[in-house]
Amino acid sequence: MRLALLQMTGGIDPADNARVLIDAVGEARTSSASMLFTPEMSGLLDRDRERAARAIASEAEDAVLAAVREAAATQRVWVHLGSLAVRREDGRLANRGFVIDDRGVVRARYDKLHLFDVDLPTGERWRESAAYAPGEEAVAVETPAGLLGLSICYDLRFPALYQALSGAGATLLAIPSAFTRPTGEAHWHLLMRARAVECAAFVIAAAQTGVHADGRETFGRSLVVDPWGEVLLDMGDAPGLGVVDIDPDRVAEIRGRLPVNEHRRLIPSVGIAS
Repeated sequence: MRLALLQMTGGIDPADNARVLIDAVGEARTSSASMLFTPEMSGLLDRDRERAARAIASEAEDAVLAAVREAAATQRVWVHLGSLAVRREDGRLANRGFVIDDRGVVRARYDKLHLFDVDLPTGERWRESAAYAPGEEAVAVETPAGLLGLSICYDLRFPALYQALSGAGATLLAIPSAFTRPTGEAHWHLLMRARAVECAAFVIAAAQTGVHADGRETFGRSLVVDPWGEVLLDMGDAPGLGVVDIDPDRVAEIRGRLPVNEHRRLIPSVGIAS
Protein backbone atom coordinates (compact mmCIF):
# COMPACT_ATOMS: atom_id res chain seq x y z
CA MET A 1 0.00 0.00 0.00
CA ARG A 2 1.58 3.26 -1.14
CA LEU A 3 0.88 6.48 0.78
CA ALA A 4 1.92 10.07 0.03
CA LEU A 5 2.56 12.85 2.55
CA LEU A 6 2.59 16.56 1.80
CA GLN A 7 4.99 18.67 3.83
CA MET A 8 4.20 22.33 3.23
CA THR A 9 4.94 25.86 4.37
CA GLY A 10 1.35 27.03 4.57
CA GLY A 11 0.57 30.71 4.38
CA ILE A 12 -2.09 33.35 4.94
CA ASP A 13 -3.71 33.12 1.48
CA PRO A 14 -6.13 30.17 1.14
CA ALA A 15 -5.96 30.36 -2.67
CA ASP A 16 -2.19 29.85 -2.62
CA ASN A 17 -2.53 26.95 -0.22
CA ALA A 18 -5.26 25.40 -2.35
CA ARG A 19 -2.94 25.38 -5.36
CA VAL A 20 -0.27 23.56 -3.35
CA LEU A 21 -2.83 20.98 -2.24
CA ILE A 22 -4.21 20.43 -5.73
CA ASP A 23 -0.71 19.93 -7.12
CA ALA A 24 0.03 17.45 -4.33
CA VAL A 25 -3.05 15.38 -5.18
CA GLY A 26 -1.82 15.19 -8.77
CA GLU A 27 1.68 14.23 -7.63
CA ALA A 28 0.24 11.54 -5.40
CA ARG A 29 -1.59 10.06 -8.37
CA THR A 30 1.57 10.20 -10.52
CA SER A 31 3.44 8.40 -7.73
CA SER A 32 0.77 5.65 -7.66
CA ALA A 33 -0.21 6.49 -4.07
CA SER A 34 -3.66 5.38 -2.96
CA MET A 35 -3.98 8.13 -0.38
CA LEU A 36 -2.50 11.56 0.34
CA PHE A 37 -2.04 12.99 3.84
CA THR A 38 -1.70 16.75 4.42
CA PRO A 39 -0.76 18.80 7.53
CA GLU A 40 -2.78 20.62 10.14
CA MET A 41 -4.19 23.95 8.92
CA SER A 42 -3.53 23.11 5.27
CA GLY A 43 -5.85 25.85 4.05
CA LEU A 44 -4.79 28.78 6.23
CA LEU A 45 -1.96 29.28 8.73
CA ASP A 46 -2.25 32.73 10.26
CA ARG A 47 -1.65 33.77 13.87
CA ASP A 48 -3.25 37.19 13.20
CA ARG A 49 -6.75 36.23 14.27
CA GLU A 50 -8.47 39.36 12.98
CA ARG A 51 -6.99 38.87 9.50
CA ALA A 52 -7.58 35.12 9.58
CA ALA A 53 -11.22 35.55 10.56
CA ARG A 54 -11.91 37.28 7.26
CA ALA A 55 -10.74 34.18 5.36
CA ILE A 56 -12.50 31.50 7.45
CA ALA A 57 -15.79 30.21 6.05
CA SER A 58 -18.33 27.55 6.89
CA GLU A 59 -17.57 24.05 5.66
CA ALA A 60 -20.15 24.40 2.89
CA GLU A 61 -18.50 27.61 1.65
CA ASP A 62 -14.85 26.66 2.15
CA ALA A 63 -13.09 27.06 -1.20
CA VAL A 64 -10.05 24.98 -0.18
CA LEU A 65 -12.20 22.01 0.82
CA ALA A 66 -14.14 22.26 -2.44
CA ALA A 67 -10.93 22.39 -4.46
CA VAL A 68 -9.44 19.35 -2.73
CA ARG A 69 -12.65 17.37 -3.14
CA GLU A 70 -12.64 18.12 -6.85
CA ALA A 71 -8.96 17.19 -7.18
CA ALA A 72 -9.49 13.91 -5.29
CA ALA A 73 -12.33 12.97 -7.65
CA THR A 74 -10.41 14.00 -10.77
CA GLN A 75 -7.22 12.16 -9.79
CA ARG A 76 -9.03 9.22 -8.13
CA VAL A 77 -6.99 9.58 -4.94
CA TRP A 78 -8.17 9.47 -1.32
CA VAL A 79 -7.10 12.49 0.73
CA HIS A 80 -6.77 13.02 4.45
CA LEU A 81 -6.96 16.80 4.58
CA GLY A 82 -5.17 17.19 7.91
CA SER A 83 -7.26 20.14 9.03
CA LEU A 84 -8.87 23.39 8.01
CA ALA A 85 -10.14 26.27 10.09
CA VAL A 86 -13.91 26.27 9.57
CA ARG A 87 -16.75 28.31 11.02
CA ARG A 88 -19.37 26.29 12.87
CA GLU A 89 -23.10 26.99 12.78
CA ASP A 90 -22.87 28.56 16.24
CA GLY A 91 -20.28 31.07 14.97
CA ARG A 92 -17.32 29.51 16.79
CA LEU A 93 -14.37 28.06 14.90
CA ALA A 94 -13.28 24.43 14.62
CA ASN A 95 -9.91 22.96 13.73
CA ARG A 96 -11.39 20.21 11.56
CA GLY A 97 -9.84 17.34 9.63
CA PHE A 98 -11.49 15.61 6.67
CA VAL A 99 -11.16 12.25 4.95
CA ILE A 100 -12.19 12.52 1.30
CA ASP A 101 -12.59 9.47 -0.92
CA ASP A 102 -11.60 9.07 -4.57
CA ARG A 103 -15.00 10.33 -5.71
CA GLY A 104 -14.63 13.57 -3.76
CA VAL A 105 -17.06 12.51 -1.03
CA VAL A 106 -16.29 13.50 2.57
CA ARG A 107 -16.22 10.20 4.46
CA ALA A 108 -15.31 11.55 7.90
CA ARG A 109 -14.83 14.75 9.89
CA TYR A 110 -12.90 15.21 13.10
CA ASP A 111 -12.70 18.33 15.29
CA LYS A 112 -9.49 18.62 17.34
CA LEU A 113 -10.17 17.51 20.90
CA HIS A 114 -7.17 18.97 22.73
CA LEU A 115 -6.45 22.66 22.16
CA PHE A 116 -2.94 24.10 22.32
CA ASP A 117 -2.85 26.54 25.24
CA VAL A 118 0.81 26.76 26.30
CA ASP A 119 3.64 29.09 27.31
CA LEU A 120 6.98 27.92 25.90
CA PRO A 121 10.46 28.65 27.31
CA THR A 122 11.22 30.64 24.13
CA GLY A 123 8.53 33.16 25.04
CA GLU A 124 6.02 31.82 22.51
CA ARG A 125 2.49 31.94 23.90
CA TRP A 126 -0.36 30.08 22.23
CA ARG A 127 -4.04 30.12 23.18
CA GLU A 128 -5.90 28.01 20.62
CA SER A 129 -8.98 27.91 22.84
CA ALA A 130 -9.36 31.70 22.50
CA ALA A 131 -10.57 31.17 18.94
CA TYR A 132 -11.47 27.49 18.56
CA ALA A 133 -14.02 25.20 20.16
CA PRO A 134 -12.85 21.66 21.03
CA GLY A 135 -14.31 18.59 19.41
CA GLU A 136 -16.51 16.19 21.30
CA GLU A 137 -15.73 12.71 19.96
CA ALA A 138 -13.01 10.45 18.60
CA VAL A 139 -13.40 9.36 14.97
CA ALA A 140 -12.13 6.48 12.86
CA VAL A 141 -12.93 5.75 9.22
CA GLU A 142 -12.37 2.91 6.76
CA THR A 143 -9.85 3.77 4.01
CA PRO A 144 -8.00 1.76 1.35
CA ALA A 145 -5.09 1.48 3.80
CA GLY A 146 -7.22 0.24 6.71
CA LEU A 147 -9.22 1.72 9.58
CA LEU A 148 -7.76 5.20 10.13
CA GLY A 149 -7.95 6.90 13.53
CA LEU A 150 -8.06 10.69 13.30
CA SER A 151 -6.32 13.25 15.49
CA ILE A 152 -4.60 16.63 15.13
CA CYS A 153 -1.23 17.87 16.45
CA TYR A 154 -1.50 18.60 20.21
CA ASP A 155 -3.72 15.49 20.55
CA LEU A 156 -0.40 13.61 20.27
CA ARG A 157 0.32 14.25 23.95
CA PHE A 158 -2.82 12.43 25.16
CA PRO A 159 -2.29 8.69 24.70
CA ALA A 160 -5.79 7.71 25.87
CA LEU A 161 -7.17 9.02 22.57
CA TYR A 162 -4.94 6.71 20.53
CA GLN A 163 -5.59 3.79 22.83
CA ALA A 164 -9.31 4.31 22.28
CA LEU A 165 -8.81 4.46 18.51
CA SER A 166 -6.63 1.35 18.34
CA GLY A 167 -8.97 -0.42 20.75
CA ALA A 168 -11.79 0.29 18.29
CA GLY A 169 -9.76 -1.41 15.56
CA ALA A 170 -7.75 1.43 14.01
CA THR A 171 -4.56 0.14 12.36
CA LEU A 172 -3.36 3.58 11.25
CA LEU A 173 -3.22 6.79 13.28
CA ALA A 174 -3.15 10.13 11.46
CA ILE A 175 -1.46 12.98 13.36
CA PRO A 176 -1.32 16.01 11.01
CA SER A 177 0.62 18.78 12.68
CA ALA A 178 2.04 22.29 12.78
CA PHE A 179 4.51 21.65 15.62
CA THR A 180 6.56 24.52 16.96
CA ARG A 181 10.32 24.17 16.59
CA PRO A 182 11.14 23.96 20.35
CA THR A 183 8.49 21.33 21.08
CA GLY A 184 9.38 19.46 17.90
CA GLU A 185 13.08 19.31 18.72
CA ALA A 186 12.29 17.99 22.20
CA HIS A 187 9.41 15.59 21.64
CA TRP A 188 8.36 15.00 18.00
CA HIS A 189 10.12 11.72 17.22
CA LEU A 190 9.79 10.46 20.79
CA LEU A 191 6.02 10.87 20.98
CA MET A 192 5.27 9.69 17.44
CA ARG A 193 7.22 6.47 17.97
CA ALA A 194 5.62 5.98 21.39
CA ARG A 195 2.10 6.26 19.97
CA ALA A 196 2.96 3.72 17.24
CA VAL A 197 4.47 1.23 19.68
CA GLU A 198 1.87 1.46 22.45
CA CYS A 199 -0.97 1.03 19.94
CA ALA A 200 0.83 -1.37 17.57
CA ALA A 201 -0.33 0.80 14.68
CA PHE A 202 1.13 2.83 11.84
CA VAL A 203 1.52 6.54 12.63
CA ILE A 204 1.22 8.95 9.70
CA ALA A 205 2.19 12.52 10.54
CA ALA A 206 2.15 15.10 7.74
CA ALA A 207 3.60 18.38 9.00
CA GLN A 208 3.98 22.07 8.33
CA THR A 209 7.59 23.21 7.97
CA GLY A 210 9.77 26.32 7.86
CA VAL A 211 9.16 30.02 8.41
CA HIS A 212 5.61 31.07 7.54
CA ALA A 213 4.15 34.33 6.27
CA ASP A 214 2.62 35.05 9.70
CA GLY A 215 6.06 34.87 11.33
CA ARG A 216 5.81 31.50 13.05
CA GLU A 217 8.29 28.67 12.50
CA THR A 218 7.27 25.01 12.35
CA PHE A 219 9.34 21.89 12.80
CA GLY A 220 8.66 19.77 9.71
CA ARG A 221 9.99 16.17 9.79
CA SER A 222 6.80 14.55 8.48
CA LEU A 223 6.96 10.94 9.63
CA VAL A 224 5.61 7.48 8.96
CA VAL A 225 6.30 5.05 11.79
CA ASP A 226 5.50 1.35 11.71
CA PRO A 227 3.85 -0.61 14.56
CA TRP A 228 7.25 -1.69 15.93
CA GLY A 229 8.45 1.91 16.17
CA GLU A 230 10.61 1.87 13.05
CA VAL A 231 10.69 5.18 11.16
CA LEU A 232 9.84 4.39 7.54
CA LEU A 233 9.85 8.01 6.33
CA ASP A 234 11.33 11.23 7.73
CA MET A 235 10.98 14.18 5.36
CA GLY A 236 13.42 16.53 7.09
CA ASP A 237 12.95 20.29 6.72
CA ALA A 238 12.12 20.83 3.05
CA PRO A 239 8.58 21.21 1.73
CA GLY A 240 7.49 18.66 -0.84
CA LEU A 241 5.86 15.27 -1.33
CA GLY A 242 7.09 12.08 0.31
CA VAL A 243 6.01 8.58 -0.69
CA VAL A 244 6.20 5.42 1.39
CA ASP A 245 5.07 1.81 0.98
CA ILE A 246 3.53 0.15 4.03
CA ASP A 247 2.49 -3.45 4.64
CA PRO A 248 -0.94 -3.51 6.33
CA ASP A 249 -0.26 -7.09 7.48
CA ARG A 250 2.49 -5.71 9.72
CA VAL A 251 -0.13 -4.61 12.26
CA ALA A 252 -1.55 -8.12 12.68
CA GLU A 253 1.98 -9.50 12.95
CA ILE A 254 2.98 -7.10 15.76
CA ARG A 255 -0.34 -7.39 17.59
CA GLY A 256 0.00 -11.17 17.43
CA ARG A 257 3.30 -10.90 19.27
CA LEU A 258 2.21 -8.18 21.71
CA PRO A 259 -1.60 -8.08 22.02
CA VAL A 260 -1.66 -4.71 23.77
CA ASN A 261 -5.28 -3.96 22.93
CA GLU A 262 -6.45 -7.21 24.54
CA HIS A 263 -4.24 -6.67 27.58
CA ARG A 264 -5.19 -3.01 28.15
CA ARG A 265 -7.26 -2.49 31.29
CA LEU A 266 -9.37 0.44 32.38
CA ILE A 267 -7.83 2.07 35.45
CA PRO A 268 -10.88 2.95 37.57
CA SER A 269 -9.14 4.99 40.25
CA VAL A 270 -5.79 5.82 41.83
CA GLY A 271 -5.18 4.94 45.45
CA ILE A 272 -2.95 7.40 47.30
CA ALA A 273 -1.00 5.57 49.98
CA SER A 274 -0.03 7.51 53.08
